[in-house]
Amino acid sequence: MVEFVNVSKKYPGSHYALNNVSLKISDGEFVFVLGASGAGKSTLLKLILKEEKLSAGKIIVNGFDVGRLKRKEVPYYRRKIGVVFQDFRLIDTMNVYDNIAFALRVINAPSDYISKRVPYVMDLLDLTAFAKRFPEQLSGGEQQRVALARAIVNNPDLIIADEPTGNVDPGMSREIVELLSEINRQGTTVLMVTHEHSLVTRFRHRTIILQDGALVADSREEAAYAR
Repeated sequence: MVEFVNVSKKYPGSHYALNNVSLKISDGEFVFVLGASGAGKSTLLKLILKEEKLSAGKIIVNGFDVGRLKRKEVPYYRRKIGVVFQDFRLIDTMNVYDNIAFALRVINAPSDYISKRVPYVMDLLDLTAFAKRFPEQLSGGEQQRVALARAIVNNPDLIIADEPTGNVDPGMSREIVELLSEINRQGTTVLMVTHEHSLVTRFRHRTIILQDGALVADSREEAAYAR
């Protein structure tokens, strides 16, 4: 579960990036986050990941009171969150297998578990043939699949996808959201930031819209009101 209660974030010398946002995402939901540049989408994600500090309010994620986390607790909190970035953020000196395995090695997962889990996830995302290739040898779509594999390999409770389709063609964009939707159907909560309204229309997941730091629309609330 992700819950924002009257959350605000103000950067020094600037306006509010988020202003009194309240939001609840239940376990197992898939939520699109829409909004123009500067609307507050990146700040929303950074607050969830504890990359920025709250100015006001409260955030609860998977039972953790994020604002009260101590620095030493943050790595443990993040272990159950998978992140997919628009720019992939793969390690250039590692091949595909090791890029994916890295997410398990940093949490000291047993080597026998890594040797079973990584091939399973690679097969799931059709990456087995690319195991020994390096990022520079992959297309944008292939790199994004590796990034997605790395995000899910530790079986997270929550996946945060920050514009994961921004650097790929429309066909690959649909494929990435289909993969995220399949992962979601297996019980993982997915929060995806996007500018692509065509994906929102096609997949019809819950959609929230941010504007100037405020939550201005929520399709789940609108549906409840319509009933």
